[in-house]
Amino acid sequence: MSPTIAIEVSNISSHGVWILADDEELFLSYEDFPWLKDAPVGKVLNVEQPTPGHFYWPDLDVDIGIETIKYPDRFPLKSD
Repeated sequence: MSPTIAIEVSNISSHGVWILADDEELFLSYEDFPWLKDAPVGKVLNVEQPTPGHFYWPDLDVDIGIETIKYPDRFPLKSD
């Protein structure tokens, strides 16, 4: 298994989650990323960056790309 690239959750608020990756802080609002809202803190803190710009929460089975975080309006949630 190859090592992951450094990433950390820098803040969890009532509005969303901040992650720090490659010296860039990114905000994931619960409105755009609802999978993180009611997740236990330990599961939110367990985030990996297997490749640059690709974030994975293994305990939640959630994959999110950096473009989705930066431009969530380009990738609206779909539900059937």
